[in-house]
Amino acid sequence: MVATAKPRHRTTAHFQQTTLLAAEAAAAAVPPNLLARLSEPSRQAVLALGRRRDYAAGDVLFRQGDHHDGVFLIDEGLVRSCYLSEDGRELTLGFWTAGHYVGAPQMFGGGRHAWTSVAETATRCLWLPGPPLRTLAQEWPDLALALIDALVHKSQCYCALLQLLATQSMRVRLARLLAMLAAREVGSCTTLSHRDMASMIGSTRQWVSQTLARFAEEGLIDKAPDGSIHVTQPLRLAQLR
Repeated sequence: MVATAKPRHRTTAHFQQTTLLAAEAAAAAVPPNLLARLSEPSRQAVLALGRRRDYAAGDVLFRQGDHHDGVFLIDEGLVRSCYLSEDGRELTLGFWTAGHYVGAPQMFGGGRHAWTSVAETATRCLWLPGPPLRTLAQEWPDLALALIDALVHKSQCYCALLQLLATQSMRVRLARLLAMLAAREVGSCTTLSHRDMASMIGSTRQWVSQTLARFAEEGLIDKAPDGSIHVTQPLRLAQLR
């Protein structure tokens, strides 16, 4: 299946941290910083292996179902990963910023991409081809360990997402997302549209709009005339069951 994804055309100033629906959002936001963990010789070897790639907003790094040939380390910009179901529903897995990578789990290539990654803004990546990266990891132990740690981090992110999607209602998922954004952005939640929120919690834009209105009636949030949202009760939202 070939997935399509529409960019939101936002600026990276709104995304200083990774945005991911997870119970422990703070841990998910911390990038693995693969290159920063390497010794200078192994770092230079990785940089020599990689190829710089620039993407405009809306460009696709790879599509769901494409042959997997390597990973993309994000230097700057914003990348959205999403999954398209057989019935056409799209689920946003996360928005990734500089220091993160996309292209898991087959870091050494092979198989097919399980989801799509799209540049939401102008983005620069370092593409690392899978088979040569595997060879390099055999030569440099610190690179092998850094790759393992990066995979562990990504697995933790997606495990947390799966747990919420499988065990919590959409109302709880939206509450958790709002609480996370409030903690990250000092009470304001203006970076995600209703459509973005719906895509992250597996719902519809209409349902999100209706539930936000109910949250406002319950005194959990305030909705400004410009459409921005101020979370007035982040603790109550985080504890909602």
